[in-house]
Amino acid sequence: MTPVEEQPPRALLAGASRRWVRLLPWGVAFVLSVALLPTTIQVLSADYGLNGGIASALAVAQAAPLLLAVVRPLQAWYVIFAADVAGALALLSVDFKEQLLWPFPPMEIVGYIGLCLALGLREPRRTLLLVWLATAGANVGLGFFSPHGTSAMNVLLTILSGVVLVLGRALRERYDAQRRLAEQETISEAERDRRTLLEERARIARELHDVVAHHMSVITVQADTAAYRLDQLPPDVQEEFTSIAATSRESLVEMRRLLGVLRNEEANGELAPQPGLTRIGQLVEATARAGVPVEFTPCDAEVPEAVGLSAYRIVQEALANVVRHAPGAPTQVSVSASESVLDSVSESGSEDSARLTVLVVNGPPPEPPAAPLEQGGTGHGLVGMRERVRIIGGTLDAGPLPDGGFRVAAQLPLNGKDFT
Repeated sequence: MTPVEEQPPRALLAGASRRWVRLLPWGVAFVLSVALLPTTIQVLSADYGLNGGIASALAVAQAAPLLLAVVRPLQAWYVIFAADVAGALALLSVDFKEQLLWPFPPMEIVGYIGLCLALGLREPRRTLLLVWLATAGANVGLGFFSPHGTSAMNVLLTILSGVVLVLGRALRERYDAQRRLAEQETISEAERDRRTLLEERARIARELHDVVAHHMSVITVQADTAAYRLDQLPPDVQEEFTSIAATSRESLVEMRRLLGVLRNEEANGELAPQPGLTRIGQLVEATARAGVPVEFTPCDAEVPEAVGLSAYRIVQEALANVVRHAPGAPTQVSVSASESVLDSVSESGSEDSARLTVLVVNGPPPEPPAAPLEQGGTGHGLVGMRERVRIIGGTLDAGPLPDGGFRVAAQLPLNGKDFT
């Protein structure tokens, strides 16, 4: 078993979406390092009177690790904290003015505060508490060796570091909460789309069950009555019809069991006969009575029940979308099959190339818009349309028009081959 390679640490704010935010920690660390390095040397050597070589070494140890703090703030803290304590002890060897801060001069406080902010943005609470206790302990311990007596300024670093550590941690938790919320919203949206698709598939399956059950019932009746309707059937033929009837009844029982799984407490109304092409006119009339001007071009062609049901549902959902999103907009509904297709079907009995065209086009809504017909939908919009068309092997083209209207065009195959 190969060991898992440790991932290199990421820089602070590396996950931010904006580039300037990702570069901000590096910019702050660079400015602090460049500004504090010469300032520390100057203050320690000129103001406090410390040896130039020692002052330079302490300045490098206190300022340079700030660049490391962008990636590894805890490791940078080890170096800077040790250098700050060593600097305080080194200042005990010189005689400096009483008004100067000790044990930590101002430039060391500035660098340490920046380091604490980096720690708060990266490290867990337990680590931050230990860092603050170490800072407070160093302040208290060094206070016993104060050359000019203790004062309130001696605890300045302890107070400021605690405040900045808490602030950094609060910013980190707020960022994490926002990131988790965004991830959850993305997951919820994907789950919502998936649930919508599954619900529409179940609804289509329940509706298609009624269509298929009708044909299976016809087969069962024809097979059961064949012996009475046809004279002098051979025994083997009668036995074949009996087997066909038994198989059909068994298939109906299995389909009803499947339907029981697909139905729910809200599906009681779906027990009614499923609509087809002949019901589209009623749908158009109901929409027109609600104040939506609709022109309807019907189709008298004989189509399979599944195709007629899909055409009805597509028109129903398209008109519902017009009512909800463009109330009062002039709308055209057309259901047609080309004459050449109908002729080929009637002459040769073949429907290999026959397709039913369903077209719903609406213009932009008037100003001011009329009141909507209904608040809820009858299905799941384009998701349901596309799923119905896909199941029967057709095509769907839906999208906005340049004038502000919307167009839904579906091509539904009438031949049995496209259903597989």
